[in-house]
Amino acid sequence: MKKLILGLAVTASSLAFAQQTSSSSGSSSPVQFGIKAGMNVASLSKDQGLDDQKSKIGFNAGVFANIPVASSFSIQPEVLYSDLGAKVTTKDVILGNTYTTESSRNLGYITVPLMFQYKFVPNFYLEAGPEFGFLVSAKDKFKSSTNGNSNGSQTAELNKDDFNTFNFGIGIGAGYYFTDNIGLTARYVAGATDIYKNNNGDAVRNNVFQVGLAFKF
Repeated sequence: MKKLILGLAVTASSLAFAQQTSSSSGSSSPVQFGIKAGMNVASLSKDQGLDDQKSKIGFNAGVFANIPVASSFSIQPEVLYSDLGAKVTTKDVILGNTYTTESSRNLGYITVPLMFQYKFVPNFYLEAGPEFGFLVSAKDKFKSSTNGNSNGSQTAELNKDDFNTFNFGIGIGAGYYFTDNIGLTARYVAGATDIYKNNNGDAVRNNVFQVGLAFKF
């Protein structure tokens, strides 16, 4: 909780600083607030508990503030919920029957990206910056089927004490606004910290590609 408060404080401080900088530089562009949502294609760098893992589809959603500090440069702090993790699908054929098992590790984070954006043209920008994440949920889901017929599913809550609450990543991305208010966004965030505590093997990091829509008020 302390780290979550710290991350939100960093975002608030950045917003206040950028507003002051914008005012002192004489920028006439106002701060714009908005909402965004989209799809995550998430993966884990290496998790021995998920052999032969593949990317998992999830989602992200939240709010942002776009703060101009120059004619072509702005700072965009965000607060998002982001669904990360990975999945594994196995198939076995036994006596002519196909048994399929799907398992996924679902890690829910409150993320606080702080993106520095440069506009090449008024509607198109590139961005880069840090992302602070705070784990709020951890669970595994399992689904099985035989010859395409579902055998049911189940969810297992994981012990959050086994995970590091804080997650840090570096994001790079781009965006294009079709109108003054509606835009398409894309971002890749590479994790820099291990998701597990007391990990004796190689560090396991979150990675995610995000694409979605943004709406400025």
